[in-house]
Amino acid sequence: MKYGAQNQIVGKVTEIKKGMLMCEVKLDIPAGSHMASVMTLESLDDLGIKPGDTVKVVVKAINVLLVKE
Repeated sequence: MKYGAQNQIVGKVTEIKKGMLMCEVKLDIPAGSHMASVMTLESLDDLGIKPGDTVKVVVKAINVLLVKE
């Protein structure tokens, strides 16, 4: 899959906090840093992301997108 964003980091999912419609996915990334992404519960289910998964973090402007390959 190709992306217009060039900033891509591999991270490990450490925690998922679910709300009524949205969730926050927390990640550990290289150099001991942390990031988080917010998405709908439907997107979380579609991607099949769960704690312990390795995902690609795609950053473009103010958007942080997770990609599970």
